[in-house]
Amino acid sequence: MSENCVIIGASHAAAQLVVSLRQSGWSGGITLVGDEPDVPYHHPPLSKDYLSGEKSAEELLIRPANIYEDAGVTLKLGTRISKIDRAAKTVATSDDAVISYDKLVLATGARVRKLPVPGADLPGVFYLRDMADVTAIKTAVNPGRKAVIIGGGYIGLETAASLNKLGVAVTVLEAMPRILQRVTAPELSSFYKRVHSEEGVQIEEGVMASSIEKAGEALSVITKDAKRFEADFVIIGIGVIPNAELAKDADLTCSNGIEVNDFCQTNDPDIYAAGDVTWHHNIKYNRHIRLESVPNATEQAKTVAAHMCGKGKPYDSLPWFWSDQYDLKLQIAGLSEGYDDLVIRGDVQSGRSFAAFYYLGDRLLAVDAVNAPREFAMTRMILTKGGNLDKQRVGDSSLDLKSAIL
Repeated sequence: MSENCVIIGASHAAAQLVVSLRQSGWSGGITLVGDEPDVPYHHPPLSKDYLSGEKSAEELLIRPANIYEDAGVTLKLGTRISKIDRAAKTVATSDDAVISYDKLVLATGARVRKLPVPGADLPGVFYLRDMADVTAIKTAVNPGRKAVIIGGGYIGLETAASLNKLGVAVTVLEAMPRILQRVTAPELSSFYKRVHSEEGVQIEEGVMASSIEKAGEALSVITKDAKRFEADFVIIGIGVIPNAELAKDADLTCSNGIEVNDFCQTNDPDIYAAGDVTWHHNIKYNRHIRLESVPNATEQAKTVAAHMCGKGKPYDSLPWFWSDQYDLKLQIAGLSEGYDDLVIRGDVQSGRSFAAFYYLGDRLLAVDAVNAPREFAMTRMILTKGGNLDKQRVGDSSLDLKSAIL
């Protein structure tokens, strides 16, 4: 095989794809192009272990750098792709180099959504998406300093927990009526607000930033209702946007990301996409979704590799996620969107261990398990197999969860 596979994006999907291609029998060339200077690294620890200093940059690497050399991968890091020419089957780099491909994989991920207010580009105002972002944030962190985090989603809350442990006084501003509103039930939002308050973080909900001002070394976040929150530095975490521009410019079908089929192929059969950038059909929930998830990126990469090597393996994985804050490990299996009933197993009011089961009618959709690994593991297995749990028995903590399997 003399074919060349070009992978755009040094992401979780890219790191898995390189290995899976070789394991699946791809003997042709592999070229990995990434706009960051680093080989693929883990992103979830950025807001936690890397920010806190518990892990070094080297420890974040998904695989050691020599793995790519051993796999015969040509690395072009710190390089941006400017154009895909589908007719010529080439990609052009920002420095006018041209790379030929037989198969192309877009693993371009997503970028931060910018806050469109005056002062958002001032010194001391940060976003948190890549290693360079967090390295810059770390220079502003010292015990006794004050930080304002704009955005009360998982990334904002994880960052708040990390900064709090480092002795920084943290205020979180959330524009919606409650933190985590887009992704979880009101009971979970109340739980996390309670825990952060117990740990000393100030949570302000229904508060929208309208500008950021600087006076000397101090920053102030001004809200639409004229409240003022003082800070030494500000971190903005208000979501991400899929990096689908290359695909759109190449006339690949895009909507909320790059549209792919069950084998992660785009409308061009020689071009695939994997990871956060994909808009794909989920068989288990019978709808199209875009997932910002390491497991999704990993499994889609395996699907791409298998299909490129003639071993059809449709993507059909159950979505799952996690979030670490303080002593809490949240593990999520399934998608809760559209639920109409919530069953709590454990103490969500005052404890720090419980599981929340989401139902549509009598059908189990998902679970949010906080410090409840057994409930997570069992529910993930049941949802993967298309099974169900009796919701009357699920909520009774005196009963073994196995007794609720239908």
